[in-house]
Amino acid sequence: MRLKSGVVASLFAAILGISLNAQAASDTELAEVRTQIRQLKEGYEAQIKALEQRLQGLEMAALKAEPVAAKTEPPSEQATARAGGEGAFNPAISIVLNGAYGNFSKYPYRYAISGFVPPHNGFSPGTRGLSLRESELAIAANVDPDFRGNLLLSFDSANAVSVEEAYFQSIGLGNGFSLKGGRFFSAIGYQNEIHSHAWDFVDAPLVYRAFLSGENYADDGLQLKWLAPTENLIELGGEIGRGKDRPGSNRNKNGSAAGTVFAHLGGDIGESQSYRVGLSMLRTSPHDASINDVNSAGADVTNAFTGKTTIAGADFVYKYAPNGNAAHTYFKLQGEYFRRRESGTLAYDTTSPGAANTASSYSTAQSGWYLQSVYQFMPQWRAGLRFDRLDRGTVNVGITNLANLQLVDYNPSRTSLMFDYNPSEFTRFRLQFAQDKSRQNITDNQIVLQYIFSLGAHGAHKF
Repeated sequence: MRLKSGVVASLFAAILGISLNAQAASDTELAEVRTQIRQLKEGYEAQIKALEQRLQGLEMAALKAEPVAAKTEPPSEQATARAGGEGAFNPAISIVLNGAYGNFSKYPYRYAISGFVPPHNGFSPGTRGLSLRESELAIAANVDPDFRGNLLLSFDSANAVSVEEAYFQSIGLGNGFSLKGGRFFSAIGYQNEIHSHAWDFVDAPLVYRAFLSGENYADDGLQLKWLAPTENLIELGGEIGRGKDRPGSNRNKNGSAAGTVFAHLGGDIGESQSYRVGLSMLRTSPHDASINDVNSAGADVTNAFTGKTTIAGADFVYKYAPNGNAAHTYFKLQGEYFRRRESGTLAYDTTSPGAANTASSYSTAQSGWYLQSVYQFMPQWRAGLRFDRLDRGTVNVGITNLANLQLVDYNPSRTSLMFDYNPSEFTRFRLQFAQDKSRQNITDNQIVLQYIFSLGAHGAHKF
């Protein structure tokens, strides 16, 4: 018996509807699972990383402990074993693609922070129109049971390639100690150790621009940390370094020119809350550190600072997730405060032929802070609010101001609002609005649409 065409069409539509509904339900479940995985990684990233490193170290130790029977094998078998060993060394490779579209009401390349030296440090808040922001290529692997290596290359919008980090790190020194050496992000503050693609906002806080190297402060040196064998986090550490970047300078001297100490305390509050607080201090002694500035007549000049700089900071992070499950909703509150003291001399216009090359005594006591919150109001969707503020404090340049500085009595500030959508733990789309009042009598309304894609094996991020 033949079915009428209308009945066949109805059956086909019903089957198609069931299939589509099942597919939609499947996609929703997949998205929820991806979100849960991403949030679990954020909550326990440090523990997972430590366990992975310990496991890899034990595996390598087991390989080392194998009998030396290979020495009695025929040459061909020895060659095969060596090739297998070389092939077994497969470093984790990851790529981060980071791009944006920017809309700035004021010209970004004349950006300066009023009342602070340096006023911009060659830093721009962004590029108008479409641009490639800082993208990264990272290679990491355990070298042997005792050490791990990490190389991270940065590609900026001007096609320049730089070594952002290149360091070795110990695995299981014992008694809670760990050693890191090479070029790495300093443990000053909280956000400084976090790569830009993992920030909760498009750009760095104003206090990082004013006091450090613009975004992340990295140095060539050594870091030693001690993790106490307690239930709560107690971590103490110190660093010695070359002090090559602002607030230091790349000096031609033996020994170190910069040092950092830090302490962290953290733990859980019940099942739904966790926290971390920290104190840190960086001291460096720059010599003829070049500073791009604008003199009192409005002309661009290059000055040079010689003296001592001390930056002390306090930071905290608080997280809340109902019953410890951050898959659907969670809340994060983060803040940092820094105080900078400088004393020495500031030489004026050191690069112009025939310049007066005069120098003035120079000392400052300035501070800055930011407070930000991020709320995931539903799976894959977050909103955030941040407020930045700098306090000009006191600036003394001698009675006659031989450095010819623009002595502006102004406290810069900025307010930022962001929304981002995270289809998976590897993808992020972000829209950020900011009202930037870094420059006296100027309000820069900024709109940035950002994308971030992570490819390959990527290490766990900081708590």
